[in-house]
Amino acid sequence: MNEETSERRIVLPGELIGEGASLRPGQGAYRDRADGRIYASRVGVMGKHSGYVNVVPLSGVYDPQKDDLVIGIISEVGQSNWLVNINGIYPAPLHVNEVPWRVEFGETSKYLNHGDAVLVKVFSVDETKNVQVSMKDRNLRKLSGGQIITVDPTKVPRVIGKSGSMINLVKSYTDVWIFVGQNGRIWISGGDASMQVAIAAIAKIESEAHTTGLTDRMKQWLEEHGTVKPAGDAKPDEFAAPRGNSGNAEENKDASEETSE
Repeated sequence: MNEETSERRIVLPGELIGEGASLRPGQGAYRDRADGRIYASRVGVMGKHSGYVNVVPLSGVYDPQKDDLVIGIISEVGQSNWLVNINGIYPAPLHVNEVPWRVEFGETSKYLNHGDAVLVKVFSVDETKNVQVSMKDRNLRKLSGGQIITVDPTKVPRVIGKSGSMINLVKSYTDVWIFVGQNGRIWISGGDASMQVAIAAIAKIESEAHTTGLTDRMKQWLEEHGTVKPAGDAKPDEFAAPRGNSGNAEENKDASEETSE
């Protein structure tokens, strides 16, 4: 039995989950300065991986972080900006200076209108969690066609899998395009039958996200229900990058992978 499987359990806030200089606090954990030990900061599933101890919440709302890639829905159109529903507590403004088009004052509705779906990037989050988003980055755009589904934002790392393994598995057996937003919204585009299999697969991943051995079970399920057989690498997905803790990029990668086997 590996370390990750043997250490996984449900913990409460303030519960001791680790000690020793070789172990570092990851998501949902903190080190007490008084005794140097690591405690849970929230209710969730505790797991250890690559020298980190993490607590993944059982459920929750989207907590925006700078540089997150999310799927938003235009909820309001102004003279020089749009308000975007990003599945958070508050809508996020998208200013005309943050889109790839030259938009004249008062002509915002010609480019994006109420109900439009967009791929955006969180570029600013202040201390009160007010968020601003941008479309001025590679591949950020208005989404046309396809279908958008929503999962619990806390299950996104599990849906993606380590280095994109889980979502690529789904794509390889369905031949659909899938973009996963950190806010729990997922855009799927392809044939109707394939999209329905992909949606069912993602729902299964979400419902069983707290269990071990999920990748093997999903592969077996997809072999039985998939619409195509894998014929090579799945379509690349630049929007399916797990988010780690703030700080060193390599450390973030390790910390976020605890839920992705």
